[in-house]
Amino acid sequence: MLKIFGERQRFCDGVSRRQFLQIGGMAMGGLTLADFLAAEAQAASKPAQHKAVIMVYLAGGPPHQDMFDLKPDAPEEIRGEFKPINTNVSGIQISEHLPRIAKMMDKFAVIRSLIGARDEHANPLCLSGFPLAEANKNHPSLGASISRIFGPVHETVPPFVDLIQKTQHKPYSIPAAYGFLGRQYSAARVDEEGAADRTLQGITLQRLSDRRRLLEAVDGFRRMVDRSEFVEAQDVATRQAFNILTSGKFVEALDVSREPERVREMYGKGQDKPAGDGCSLRNEQFLAARRLVEVGVRCVTIGYWFWDFHGGNFSNCKKYLPMLDQAITALVQDLHDRGLDKDVSVVVWGDFGRTPKINKDAGRDHWPAVSCALLAGGGMRMGQVIGSTTKDGGYADDRPLHYRDVMATLLYQMGFDVRHNQTVDQIDRPIFLYPGHEPITELI
Repeated sequence: MLKIFGERQRFCDGVSRRQFLQIGGMAMGGLTLADFLAAEAQAASKPAQHKAVIMVYLAGGPPHQDMFDLKPDAPEEIRGEFKPINTNVSGIQISEHLPRIAKMMDKFAVIRSLIGARDEHANPLCLSGFPLAEANKNHPSLGASISRIFGPVHETVPPFVDLIQKTQHKPYSIPAAYGFLGRQYSAARVDEEGAADRTLQGITLQRLSDRRRLLEAVDGFRRMVDRSEFVEAQDVATRQAFNILTSGKFVEALDVSREPERVREMYGKGQDKPAGDGCSLRNEQFLAARRLVEVGVRCVTIGYWFWDFHGGNFSNCKKYLPMLDQAITALVQDLHDRGLDKDVSVVVWGDFGRTPKINKDAGRDHWPAVSCALLAGGGMRMGQVIGSTTKDGGYADDRPLHYRDVMATLLYQMGFDVRHNQTVDQIDRPIFLYPGHEPITELI
């Protein structure tokens, strides 16, 4: 890892500016600068199409029947405490604790028949479309695939950024897989690991503009490292590295304090403290994600709280659904206001659904048979509900759709049809990303 020290300035999620200017294990999640530049070189001939995806991972499995698929006619032990409310789209009702989404339902689409989950608390399903065991067998995340297919928009901005903070339950924050695509398509990632690795001695943020000193520091660092770790065109790569290190685009995009106060208030604060063994509820991550896609990031992933409510499901949802409601609607409205709604897709989902029957502790247990997803933007057709579940919300009834069908749709809206187009692995073998899956016709 290459690390640059400077004065501490806090970002939206509690990560300091000092921590963010680290190239390697912390700031690039194991993605070396050489890896990033190799990916950039491969994509240099591609047009700079700037479509993007923001993915919100609801760690722990959100209760679909208390959010977007209420069953008011079911018995009490199934329907629960919440009442459905009308939205601004005739015939669509959602939870009373999501009133902001209800008021702008015409800017959202809901999938009520999402399938493909397993009973496991881990993020690979949402990030890659494959459960943990399969994702570990070389399947890349959506962000890595986007990086490989489309490449960087700007030479100083990584195409894939993972904002999911480190969690106590480690599978909630597994680094997004690059799989058969290769390490150069890893995400730029924020975490606390690797802090004791090598540093650029004597270089601070205040001296980054002095490129001569930066060059001297990098040269000194290079002499300490096995030359096999560097790409062949080392001098060229180093010159390009200076552009990344000295560019303010990426770092400034993470500094949400640059936004007007009214915008930050629109998103809200959420809650910094992690819940259980999962993520925090940092609403400012949503604002950071919007700022990142504006400067050229193609895929941003966010982790939001802990939805594993085996007990106290309704008391927890009453408190925390409104925070999610504010963050999501602020992001989507902000994208519309900035003219980005045709280019930036948003998807919100979790590990799996929850049991139809409420348990003795007023909770719902794990239920991988069916779940839900909320989508917005990206030029997709909004103001609709796709699919349905059985009367108890336990199984997909009409139009079952897999996580990978959603990912195929997101890629299609970016200009890549998984039915007909292939990508290539590290040894240039052509591979279909999601064989047997296709874009969702209702959305495209």
